[in-house]
Amino acid sequence: MPLAPYAARPDLTSPPDPETSVTPLYTLNELDEAIERLDDSVPCRSYDPEVFFAETPEDVEYAKSLCGTCPLREACLAGAKDRREPWGVWGGELFVQGVVVPRKRPRGRPRKNPVTA
Repeated sequence: MPLAPYAARPDLTSPPDPETSVTPLYTLNELDEAIERLDDSVPCRSYDPEVFFAETPEDVEYAKSLCGTCPLREACLAGAKDRREPWGVWGGELFVQGVVVPRKRPRGRPRKNPVTA
């Protein structure tokens, strides 16, 4: 498999453009400080924190939807990826064992045969 031409690769030697790059919030203290600097309220501070660590798939989807309007969404997600958050909704994505997963499975084993209605 041939490599991409040198010009097509990102330049890692120059600093990132602050207008287009997202600065990850590496520590939870940095996240707290960023939230306090905002004039707006953010969903993780306005709603019950338990919803962001919910057990049911419906509650997880609700938490993910709350993050959609958050101004810190991208930075929160980037920081959570770097910290490999063990679980919960961070930046609108679900983390399980430090990895982003598309959706939460319900408790128990999946059925062998799908149920038809």
